[in-house]
Amino acid sequence: MKPNNTTLNDSDNPLLRQWNAAYGLPPFKHAQPEYFEEAFEAAMAAQRAELDVIATNPAPPTFANTLQTLDQSGSLYKRIELLFSNLALSNTSEALQAVQRSMAPRLAAHENAVYLNADLFARIDALYQQRQQLALAPQDLRLLERVHLDFVRAGARLTGADRLRYAAVVQELAAQCTAFSQNVLADENSFLLELKGEADLAGLPDFLREATRTAAEQRGLGTGRYAVSLSPSLAEPFLTFSTRRDLREALWRARSTRGAHEGASDNRPVAARIMALRQEQAQLLGYASYADYELADRMAGNTTAVLDLLAQAWEPAKARAQEDRATLTAMAASQNEPVPIAAWDWRYLAEKVRAQAFDLDNSALKPYFTLDNMIAAMFDCAHRLFGLRFVEQHGLALYHPDVRAWEVQRADASLVGLFLGDNFARPNKSSGAWMSIFRSQSGHNGGTLPIVINNNNFAKASPTLLSFDDVKTLFHEFGHGLHGLLSQVHHERLAGTSVLRDYVELPSQLFENWALEREVLQRHARHFESDESLPAGLIDKLLAARQFNQAWATLSYTGPALIDMALHSLPNGTAVDIAAFEAEQCRLLGVPADVGLRHHLSHFGHLFSGPSYAAGYYVYMWAEVLEADAYEAFGEAGNAFDAVTAARLLQQIYSAGNSQEPAQAFRNFRGRDPQVGPMLRKRGLLRT
Repeated sequence: MKPNNTTLNDSDNPLLRQWNAAYGLPPFKHAQPEYFEEAFEAAMAAQRAELDVIATNPAPPTFANTLQTLDQSGSLYKRIELLFSNLALSNTSEALQAVQRSMAPRLAAHENAVYLNADLFARIDALYQQRQQLALAPQDLRLLERVHLDFVRAGARLTGADRLRYAAVVQELAAQCTAFSQNVLADENSFLLELKGEADLAGLPDFLREATRTAAEQRGLGTGRYAVSLSPSLAEPFLTFSTRRDLREALWRARSTRGAHEGASDNRPVAARIMALRQEQAQLLGYASYADYELADRMAGNTTAVLDLLAQAWEPAKARAQEDRATLTAMAASQNEPVPIAAWDWRYLAEKVRAQAFDLDNSALKPYFTLDNMIAAMFDCAHRLFGLRFVEQHGLALYHPDVRAWEVQRADASLVGLFLGDNFARPNKSSGAWMSIFRSQSGHNGGTLPIVINNNNFAKASPTLLSFDDVKTLFHEFGHGLHGLLSQVHHERLAGTSVLRDYVELPSQLFENWALEREVLQRHARHFESDESLPAGLIDKLLAARQFNQAWATLSYTGPALIDMALHSLPNGTAVDIAAFEAEQCRLLGVPADVGLRHHLSHFGHLFSGPSYAAGYYVYMWAEVLEADAYEAFGEAGNAFDAVTAARLLQQIYSAGNSQEPAQAFRNFRGRDPQVGPMLRKRGLLRT
């Protein structure tokens, strides 16, 4: 077989043949675990051959024969890797997990072969050194600078023993991060709280009873039984509504201790090993800590900027939490609940206070938020802002019956891309919510259209009813999806969400704001039985309660962000006991025990399932500063769908990818640098 940069059509492996499905979708029905190892080996060999052609080209390096050719290389490898990584997250199996464990260090070795190719880097570096004399177009210069930095940060300047050791560290990190993810999923799947009889269902509204019945069926308990898994879409409502304090405690403890049990899925030694390897990686690259390494390529730039931002929220939130605690304690006493309150009481009591203070019962809201209506709402917002139309496509061969597909069109009916939605929790699906792609946008070969997917973990029911937090999650991931769909750049390395980590959350968090627009709620929030619109009075109460319990939300998020930064700021060579470190940081920070942490280190996938959010959980608040300020531009225009502001937003943020520095992109949109005040006001932490 002779590999080329697209396909191996003479192979018996269906993953290596031309993908002829509609829209260029992967051949999902043939994407069996047994095909991936051979497909990866062939694809890696094909990409290495392509890179060798670039690296050994006798002609002097030019942008066209080096950078542009590099950006177009590896198409076979990219499509197989994207297919595999998406299935590993969304529709895994024991066989696929075995392949994942086997391939993780081999894929890392392949990445090393790319970035540690000395001849290839020499050509890139030669162009980089003379970049100011090349008269490159702005996007071409941006590609050169970003690719050069990619290689440097991946060890391209290392030599000798350091080069070899760096490659070994990266390979072991890949294996350890894979183990961490699989351990979390194993712990989540090993727990199921069966609700035996009416006493265990006490306090649960009808929508939650229906969801727990579906969960029991999915986990093999049979029909007519009820159970709660650790999926947030089930666990969080249960903690909110169940009157059974003992069951709330059991569920809360199970969620908090994922990955922290003796045995095969114990993530404490895994996380400790990851930290040791990251410190060694940072040392080899000349950084004093892993945080220094990561922040060198972020908007924040250094730990001081991160800690300054988090501190502006942490201390005011602790002060507000004291006020809230007094209110919740009084509510507990009025309900004959034990005091002092505990972490498994906070959601439950807060819901009762919310109902009393704002005359707002979340269980009364939920019937108005069906999944289908909220999908229609987010599509409508995208249409009004950016002129997009979403046309559902039926009959496509996708990887699971839950997945739906929409063709995304412009106003002139030209094709933008394909959008997939996989919205339900399953035992073989990672928890949480995320956006990914099966194909990136680019301008290569006449242009490639993106295939974007959003994953959520809503509790499946008939109909599926969402909490308003679920609605915001749906809009959040769709904001990421739009960032991928609307990308209009030439070079794939700069396309879509390939931006700095503390900038990538701007388009997603910004889009959440439209879920709270009154006219959006009036149009799309409709009762699943009567089809009546959400009453104006309920909308008023929902909007009035926006800042309720924000101290708890801020602390439960900011605590893990501060612990993440402290952990990754440890000097290289510092041994870490994960559990002891977390406990000590909680003591130093004064984390309120009745608030707790949104994530504990033993299951903190943002940090340990890969490098993307390591020393980076702060990015959500950093991006919140950007999005709160950005959304005020629409307020200043007097219209949440102002056409001029939306056009500027599209041009400077949603379609620009990584074609310019993010700080400059924000200034181009807003006319100035971001201000922190709007974020603090939004959270109710800045009194005005």
